[in-house]
Amino acid sequence: MPDGPVPGASRTLVERVLGASIERPLVPVLVVAVAGALSSSLTYSFIGIWALEVAGASEVQLGAAFLGAAIIGALSAYAGGAASDHIGRKPVILVGWIGVVAGTAAMIAIEDNFALGAMAFIGLSAFGSLIGAADQAMVSDVVAPEGRERAFAAQRVANNLGVATGASLGGGLLALGSWDALFAGGVALGIVSLGLAIRYLPRRGAHAPESPPQRGSFAVIRRDGLFLLLLASACFSWIVYIAYETLLPVSLTQSHGVSASTWGLLLAINPVTVTLLQLRVTARTERYPDVVKLPLAIAIMGGSFLLLPINASIPVIVVVIAVFVVGEMLWVPASQNAVTRLAPDDLRGAYLGAFRSAPAVGFALCPFLGFQVRAAEGDTAMWLTIAGIGVAGAAISVVALRGSRRPAAPLSSLP
Repeated sequence: MPDGPVPGASRTLVERVLGASIERPLVPVLVVAVAGALSSSLTYSFIGIWALEVAGASEVQLGAAFLGAAIIGALSAYAGGAASDHIGRKPVILVGWIGVVAGTAAMIAIEDNFALGAMAFIGLSAFGSLIGAADQAMVSDVVAPEGRERAFAAQRVANNLGVATGASLGGGLLALGSWDALFAGGVALGIVSLGLAIRYLPRRGAHAPESPPQRGSFAVIRRDGLFLLLLASACFSWIVYIAYETLLPVSLTQSHGVSASTWGLLLAINPVTVTLLQLRVTARTERYPDVVKLPLAIAIMGGSFLLLPINASIPVIVVVIAVFVVGEMLWVPASQNAVTRLAPDDLRGAYLGAFRSAPAVGFALCPFLGFQVRAAEGDTAMWLTIAGIGVAGAAISVVALRGSRRPAAPLSSLP
């Protein structure tokens, strides 16, 4: 498929809806991303509610399950990214989807057994991380460097379009009172995602490295101080980001009387907003330096939750979600693009996979810390803690991004 935007009427429709055109080689990757996000969000967004309301888990047990899933997910992301440098992105993605389908199917047989459910959840995290690392590397393989920030933004649009549909569908299934239907739907959509990946994902992108790496990625990464600093800042930022996905639904349903089905509908606000505005926001802000843009974004995300202790009515919840999504639209694509600029071409998958350990750290520490604080001191203390972590993440990002202005020594020259 040649480079360049999608032509003709399709290009016009894309530009009108999304605010920018899509490079043709990126289209198959985005199609699979939509299907995959729909499948994942259909079940993953409701795992915490299932654990508390169906399996009878305590908040401490749920936090521990998230911790285990995050640790395994972090290791799996790096392994998947590194493996994709050697054997290609597509095989890693296919293995990941086979695992996700199997893990989701297991949730039907598990019923209300939290111990087995936690094991399946950890497996889903591992295979999902394989997919995510290789998928991001594939984006960088099919698009030229100058177009990657917008390409990552387009990938977010695809993911959020799937999440919007999946969350709404999941909320509808739960409104009917059927958890088995929820998980069965996840299995069916996972199979569709696997089929689309087999059929449409390219074996190799036009901008992929010319040959597999002849060196170990871990030794290179551990010597790259700038990357490690960016990774540290990302870990704090992802703790804030994961609060939206793990702490917020539990707080709303357990403390403020919001039903699971209503949360499913509210959850769709975020991805719908990203779908309509992400490319527009990226196009208008990519000229601003990351040292200004990223710290501001992190602070916006963390500060949004401070409205909830004041008022947790449905209109205020909508405002919280809207403020939060502005921050995430500024933050995520630019941070991903910064990693691809820093990474050696032959280790791009490993770098992106290692960077994906930051969300895993967020999944590990955010629910574990958040549920502990909530159990001991209540929701207000929990949101103050998350906001404080956001301030710390913003400060670290300033240090990291100021350092990125100085040219780094070539990695090949490191001892």
